[in-house]
Amino acid sequence: MPEFRVAEFFAGIGLVRLALDQANFRTIFANDIDYRKYEMYRANFGPDGFVLGDVRGIGGASIPTIDLATASFPCTDLSLAGWRRGLDGHQSSMFWEFARVLGEMGDHRPRVVVLENVPAFATSRGGSDLRAAIAALNDLGYSCDLLVLDARHFVPQSRQRLFIVGTTLSVTWVTDWRESSVRPKWVRLLVKGNPELRFHAFPLPPLPPSDMRLSDVVERLSLSDPRWWESLRLERFVQTMRPKHHLRVEGLRHLPGVNWATAYRRTRDGCATWEVRSDSLAGCLRTARGGSSKQALVEAGEGELRVRWLTVREYACLQGAPNFRLPEDLGRNQGLFGFGDAVCVPAVRWLAENYLRPLLLGERSPVPFNTPLPLFREVAYGV
Repeated sequence: MPEFRVAEFFAGIGLVRLALDQANFRTIFANDIDYRKYEMYRANFGPDGFVLGDVRGIGGASIPTIDLATASFPCTDLSLAGWRRGLDGHQSSMFWEFARVLGEMGDHRPRVVVLENVPAFATSRGGSDLRAAIAALNDLGYSCDLLVLDARHFVPQSRQRLFIVGTTLSVTWVTDWRESSVRPKWVRLLVKGNPELRFHAFPLPPLPPSDMRLSDVVERLSLSDPRWWESLRLERFVQTMRPKHHLRVEGLRHLPGVNWATAYRRTRDGCATWEVRSDSLAGCLRTARGGSSKQALVEAGEGELRVRWLTVREYACLQGAPNFRLPEDLGRNQGLFGFGDAVCVPAVRWLAENYLRPLLLGERSPVPFNTPLPLFREVAYGV
């Protein structure tokens, strides 16, 4: 099979590359500004082709010939957990630098681009940020598709991410905007409400079911391991839970065998409280900057209760990278930050195998790029 060439912007620790490697793509250029993440990237892929530094210092002429460019630009100003400054914010405005690089590449820009970010990108500043990003990609010759992939279809983690796939290739298939496992209803409404923008919807299979559970990734630590919280901290954990979550933990405590759940510390009505999930999934991993963003593991059963933070290796497994090499001197928070700011590997691999490779192989009959095609089937879908 042909090996497509990739440039990875905002590469982080390299989980997009790991997924694309598994799908027979070849990353020949990567860039990130964070040296701590680069250390993790280098431990797995080596230094070749990696440019460590601010994307604002990269010119389009320096990018080698590629088929695909990926960009997991910072979500800080788009996330519901942030200040919602949008694409004008200091971090998330790096999207415009990516667009600048594409523009400077001229006729050598890649045929396909993939942007990854939080679903809140769609609502940032009333949706104007997403519309502006799509318009910018349209101006560069890219028709855009919108997908939401949830990691729970591949690993035991609840983690939705928005993917924008842009292509300069001919759109030759009938576009289907019906609600599906990859395109929620808001995608159809966005397309319908913005007829001046150029969209397409590539035909895709349903997302696969997953039978993985949290127990599949939990490290079995001995009872004497110092990472288990001591009794006073455990008592505070129990005391700061609301009744519903306290009952949930007590239910786990009295089950036979050993059982696991994850917990986040949240602020409700001005008070810090622990909330425990009721399913066999981890919550969405976050960048570990403080206690409220780190995820705890509850281990209970046979009348016993233990709590600790999730480990770096558990974070790696929850991102679908169980064999990721960790540098020997890797700090715990550095590892949690790297994985919490990354992508779910099997989700990106699914996208590569079911979308990016077929698209680049041209598995549709060519037509002129600007040939008008219907965005909707009015009768069939009742739009």
